[in-house]
Amino acid sequence: MGNIRFEALKTAFGHNPVAVEVPEGKVKDYFARDVFTRERMKEYIAQEVLDQLLDDVDNGRTIHRDIAGSVAIGIRKWAIERGATHFTHWFQPLTGGTAEKHDAFFTLDKSGALLEEFSGDSLYQQEPDASSFPSGGIRNTFEARGYSAWDPSSPVFLIGDTLCIPTVFVAYTGEALDYKTPLIRSTAALCHAAREVCGYFDKQVKHVHANLGWEQEYFLVDEALYNARPDLMLTGRTLMGHNSAKSQQLEDHYFGAIPARVLAFMRELEYEALKAGIPVKTRHNEVAPNQFEMAPIFEDVNLANDHNLLVMSIMERVAEKHHFRVLLHEKPYAGVNGSGKHCNWSLQTNTGVNLLAPGKNPYQNLQFITFLVNVLMAVQRHNGLLKASIVSATNEHRLGANEAPPAIISVFLGKQISEVLDKLEHAKAEEAIIINAKKEMKLGVANIPEILLDNTDRNRTSPFAFTGNRFEFRAVGSSANCGAAMLALNAAVAEQLMLFREEVDKRIENGEAKERVLFDVIKKYIVACKTIRFDGNGYSEEWKAEAAKRGLDCETSVPLVIDRYIAPESIKMFQYTNVLSEAELQSRSEVKWETYVKKLQIESRVMGDLVVNHVLPAAKRYQTMLLQNVLAVKQVFSADETASLNEMDYSIIRQIEHHSGAILEGVEAMTEARHKANRQPDERSKAIAYHDTVLPLMADIREHADALELIVDDEMWTLPKYRELLFVH
Repeated sequence: MGNIRFEALKTAFGHNPVAVEVPEGKVKDYFARDVFTRERMKEYIAQEVLDQLLDDVDNGRTIHRDIAGSVAIGIRKWAIERGATHFTHWFQPLTGGTAEKHDAFFTLDKSGALLEEFSGDSLYQQEPDASSFPSGGIRNTFEARGYSAWDPSSPVFLIGDTLCIPTVFVAYTGEALDYKTPLIRSTAALCHAAREVCGYFDKQVKHVHANLGWEQEYFLVDEALYNARPDLMLTGRTLMGHNSAKSQQLEDHYFGAIPARVLAFMRELEYEALKAGIPVKTRHNEVAPNQFEMAPIFEDVNLANDHNLLVMSIMERVAEKHHFRVLLHEKPYAGVNGSGKHCNWSLQTNTGVNLLAPGKNPYQNLQFITFLVNVLMAVQRHNGLLKASIVSATNEHRLGANEAPPAIISVFLGKQISEVLDKLEHAKAEEAIIINAKKEMKLGVANIPEILLDNTDRNRTSPFAFTGNRFEFRAVGSSANCGAAMLALNAAVAEQLMLFREEVDKRIENGEAKERVLFDVIKKYIVACKTIRFDGNGYSEEWKAEAAKRGLDCETSVPLVIDRYIAPESIKMFQYTNVLSEAELQSRSEVKWETYVKKLQIESRVMGDLVVNHVLPAAKRYQTMLLQNVLAVKQVFSADETASLNEMDYSIIRQIEHHSGAILEGVEAMTEARHKANRQPDERSKAIAYHDTVLPLMADIREHADALELIVDDEMWTLPKYRELLFVH
């Protein structure tokens, strides 16, 4: 039997680009082909029903059950014409992924005859088994009832022969068991609060929408090599592996020419995504070898989140066709950049104004500064919570690794915006200021100087950066559900806008001029939020010390960061905005701790298996070969000659023995630490124990295993190495 590694390499190098059947026509000819769009609704739903449906959706009202039946008939007709045989409620449980249960489009009548059917009730809600999904204690194992309910703001779509209906997922007792429910709540709270603040500036604003543009980073690896690495298969990352002599240090992969086989994968991925109505626009090589990125045009935050989850599923399906596996883990390889999911977030009015874009006149700029500063205040007040929304056992390896956003939430504004805020802080109504020596403007109550677009540089070390007309939340992990971060951000900003309006309205009611009050409150906020602003190097040790002095949340232990969900200020904020109850927050914390424990438990078990069944046998075989060589040399040469001839062999034999012994001791200690952690009384204590005791032992074991990889004969090593995983196209 040959070495599995070399068999995998032969297979990997034998792959050629897969032929891709993408239509030659324009994208508009197949964009959203598999989506029940508003245009298609006109063909399949009666006009009066459609008018009521769209009016309810556009104004955030609950869809009446009496129209659900008519809508269901139209959806079923369209889906069956497209070859659908089943339907499913597509929801987002607290696993972080998506879930679905397929039902056929038929039922039996009383006589047993088969009838095609898809009722309004089937569209409106279903009853998945709630006990089988994480609930953090909201549901007991024996309490199985839970409901998925139609989200009409996100259109239904087809995957193969299945009609997918985006839904929320809630417990029988009403608590949210998913990410979509609180995301929708947070968006409603934010948009209402933003609309009310917009009333100070433009009475024509009736709606405000939160937009999201995600940038999805990922790695590709040949499936043959993937299958030869049990750690990749079971954990999504390599638990050991010595750095390749060449990796990303030449920076030649970034924005480089896309390999032909990868390009074929990308073309089919884009085609499938576009058919599903996902407006993907950008593709390119990322920094690390075999790392890539795709990004769409901005969409409503709820729809964008649905599309991101859907595209991750499409990626995996298409990759297998091209003999690849997609790695969405935040840190699949040590020593090279990890993968994030940059979430570009903005606010748009129904009048077409981006509230986070500088305006064309002083009054519009006062509105821009108002929203900008309130976002800063929200991030400052809840920087620990925002960090909690993105931490995980997988993202832990990426954050603060001097190649990704640090584990301290701060805001980058750039020189020009920072100068504007600094001048406003000390400004008087009669003063004038100059920005970029371009224009002198009066800084009256409502006269904010003109601010140009593209007014910031880029700061890759900032986890929350202003980029000209939006904020980029760079700390979100590549495998994450964007909803976790977006609902926390939405709720925090909604609360801050509510508090701002309460303060402003109270002073206006007392007879003060509106413009003067707005200006005064903004100036006060500029001073109050200075601690969250940082335009320097977020990777530096100096910043860590400075951030601690400023009182920012500098905790790096994931289990302890999760505590921020149930901090008094977080509970108050989520209740104030009606996004999550205290019970729902507690349950989410429990789920996060439990998930953290399970992931590290799996990783430590896999690591123990790999070192005992792959690394040590290879090392011992090589050591035995060296020992046999030493004995053979002694039989041929004199004692004086063998003393010098065997010196190198003796050294290597001793190194193997040292590293092998350390690994065995480490595995024993790791196993005992895991058993001790499992005996802790609650999930939080278990998570802390795994972080503090199991994780460091895994790092020690890896150090010795990686050392053996450099020593052992290449032909004896059974696991594909980094130089092979990262450079096979």
